[in-house]
Amino acid sequence: MKLINVTNSHSRLVMQQLEHTDAELVKVYTAGDITVVYTVAPTHYEILLVNKKRALKANEVRDIKAYFLKKIPNENYDPATISIIETPGLVEISIPQKKTLAN
Repeated sequence: MKLINVTNSHSRLVMQQLEHTDAELVKVYTAGDITVVYTVAPTHYEILLVNKKRALKANEVRDIKAYFLKKIPNENYDPATISIIETPGLVEISIPQKKTLAN
C-alpha cells in the first residue's frame, strides 16, 4: 500500500485542526479510497483513516498503523496504550506519548 502526501490539497482541514485542537502537526495522506489524517499533539499521536465508499479492511488498518508507528520513536510510546476505535469506513488510532503517562 502506497501512501501519498496530499496535505497541500487539504489546507483548510489542516488549518482548522491547528487552530481548534492541541495539534502541532497535521498531515493528510491518501491510499486509493482511504484518506489518512496524521496528527501530532503534545500528549498524543492520532491516525484517522476514512473511507467513504466502504468499510476498512483489517489488513489496511494494520499496514497504515505500522507505517506511522515507524515514524514515531519507540521510546515515545508504549504499544500497550494504543487505542483503536473502529466503525465502518472510519478508524481512529490514538497513541499516548510516554512522557505524559507518568504525569
